[in-house]
Amino acid sequence: MKLLFERSRPGRGNDLLPPCDVPVTQFDPSLLRGAPLRLPEIAEVDLGRHYTELAKQTHGVNDGFYPLGSCTMKYNPRVNEEAAAQPGFTQLHPLQPVETVQGALEVLATAERLLCEITGMDGMSFQPAAGAHGEYTGLLLIRKYHQSRGDAARTKILVPDAAHGTNPASATMAGFQVVSIPSNQAGGVDLDALRQAVGPDTAGLMLTNPNTVGLFDANILEITQIVHDAGGLCYYDGANLNAVMGQVRPGDMGFDCVHLNLHKTFSTPHGGGGPGSGPVGCKAMLEPFLPTPRVKEADGVYSLFTPEQTMGQVRSFYGNFLVVVKALSYLLTLGKEGIPAASAGAVLNANYLMKQLMDHYDMSYNTRCMHEFVMTLQGLAHDTGVTAMDVAKRLLDFGIHPPTMYFPLIVHEALMVEPTETESPETLDQAAQVFLDILAEAKADPESLHQAPRCCPVGRPDEVTAARSPILRYSFGE
Repeated sequence: MKLLFERSRPGRGNDLLPPCDVPVTQFDPSLLRGAPLRLPEIAEVDLGRHYTELAKQTHGVNDGFYPLGSCTMKYNPRVNEEAAAQPGFTQLHPLQPVETVQGALEVLATAERLLCEITGMDGMSFQPAAGAHGEYTGLLLIRKYHQSRGDAARTKILVPDAAHGTNPASATMAGFQVVSIPSNQAGGVDLDALRQAVGPDTAGLMLTNPNTVGLFDANILEITQIVHDAGGLCYYDGANLNAVMGQVRPGDMGFDCVHLNLHKTFSTPHGGGGPGSGPVGCKAMLEPFLPTPRVKEADGVYSLFTPEQTMGQVRSFYGNFLVVVKALSYLLTLGKEGIPAASAGAVLNANYLMKQLMDHYDMSYNTRCMHEFVMTLQGLAHDTGVTAMDVAKRLLDFGIHPPTMYFPLIVHEALMVEPTETESPETLDQAAQVFLDILAEAKADPESLHQAPRCCPVGRPDEVTAARSPILRYSFGE
């Protein structure tokens, strides 16, 4: 399809602005552009058609099955959007006096209380703007804690080899040295390797539980105890909390701090659908280091305060506030009974789909999974030349978004599938049949899968060239 710049024609437009009813301000010429801003000139009907065409070429949860592993791409209820669209929320200014924004502060305080109850934490900050930003903030908490104790020797963060890629990146950005801990044959943390790795230089451990192969580590209490006995702290990556929310709390597993992905677990828009939010919760001993400002309540009045040893701000003002409104709407809608029912449904759906595929596709671990499971197509690739990439591309022809590919790195030719709790049995049955049909096609005509997708607006692009030589800006032919 054509870009807006390619549709542009000089003199066309659709700007219908009301007369200016405020004084016109003249800016100093030194502050102005030397040439007009290059914007496309296009009629309203063509503009509408352009964005409609774009919408038809995208795929979201409202379009079809979206089993993107570890990302919890589940349905976002419209009631959340209605709540966040209220003028009392959308028309606030972050510098308003606190007495004029009591409702907004109550939202933050209520969301903090509920999420602390779910995670087993004592305090929470909503400043981090995404999951990786939350990881970074949690690691700063750990660093501030050790610094406050004069323990400057603790410079290492332990990260399992099955961790999300952002974990070692966040630890490095926070100034730590990363030590990789291998997995055992059951898919969990190798306890012997962990015991050998901890020591007086251990600042903490970053861990996702359930982990990235979709398994709950049965040794979790021993894992956190090993780290604590060495003087380190335990950080919980909340990316997979959708599998256990309302069932078990990270704080009860022995974790000292946690980040949550409101745009995953708590059903706010994800990716291109809206901004993220990665709030960080912690135990009481870490609360003095949380970002500023925080909300407190006394006699029904809400106010802001600065923690005594705060790390400062990690983002402007209070984070992505409207995302918190949506998450709170989700929490209040589901309630105490609905939250654990949602996580139970996620686990049920994952096992239901895995059961239909496990006699045909090789599973990385042939055991009951949590919210997701990982298949290995290494055998299929060896026998037919059809890779995980080929299968993922072919799924697009059936209106199914591909699962996560080639992750975790410890599983070769991996496809990570997360159905989520909002999918019906009929959708899962249909998806299972598509996977089986593609497998049959791979065995009968493997060459055809190298050309997939065949029914999408964009076919198989040259991904190597796209990655190495991306075209990031429009050329005006100059």
